Amino acid sequence: MIPISGEVKPAGRRRRAGSDGRFFLIMGGISSSFVLLIVLMLLADLAFTSVQDFKDALMKPEIQAAIWLTLLSCTVSAILSVWVATPLGYVLARYRFPGRWLVDTLIDIPIVLPPLVLGLSLLILFHLEIGGWQLERWLRNTFDFQVTFAWPAVILAQFSVACAFAVRAMRMTFEQMNARAEDVARTLGYSRGQAFLYIALPQAEQGMLTALTISWARSLGEFGPILVFAGSTRMKTEVLSTTVFLELSTGNLPAAVAVSLLMVFVAVVVLIFLRLLGSEAIR
Repeated sequence: MIPISGEVKPAGRRRRAGSDGRFFLIMGGISSSFVLLIVLMLLADLAFTSVQDFKDALMKPEIQAAIWLTLLSCTVSAILSVWVATPLGYVLARYRFPGRWLVDTLIDIPIVLPPLVLGLSLLILFHLEIGGWQLERWLRNTFDFQVTFAWPAVILAQFSVACAFAVRAMRMTFEQMNARAEDVARTLGYSRGQAFLYIALPQAEQGMLTALTISWARSLGEFGPILVFAGSTRMKTEVLSTTVFLELSTGNLPAAVAVSLLMVFVAVVVLIFLRLLGSEAIR
């Protein structure tokens, strides 16, 4: 008998169910390999250290100073990143101008450049002599202000990478916003600057908060540029990422793992906050 159109034979349904089962088994097995690796690494860190090791590490004055410098530098770096990324992301999202592709490419360089190379480039920038003039020497002589191998170098190293991520976040934010409201405001007498300040900027608050959080998290994990450009002097330029390096170099593995777990905890908090921001944006 010829089956009625749209009717599926039970045997065909069973074959399809079996095929779907194999599909999900294969895809789940491949996908879970990376998730399993992350879970195993975290479990290994937790199994290696103890609560007492964690307390001992946090009681060290050097690590306490590193925590405070990390919080301060990440916050300043994130604020600077959003301050620069908001107008830059707006210009890239709204306007087409000669050399736009070049600007877009240059912004991505800190993202793809090896971290050590970025730190070396910053070091050369401040110490390169051109006709007897040097940026670091000029800052010291003019403003009595040291950048290299001091705390400002930590912020600058973090900012040089974090700002690139903030620009991407802000550009995406403005691209997803309808520019019609700004155009209407301009027909009513608003200038471009007023349309940006009073129309576009209030709508971009969610994106700015996301960019701030991403910048802060990226600054937290920065290591290579800080090590090369700011150094890892205890009680001076040491942050949590370089603390792990210093504790490893002195053979204090329990303290290194304890600080690593602290950074993991902070990263998880930041990621959860980002997920909540995304959920609010969808609503």
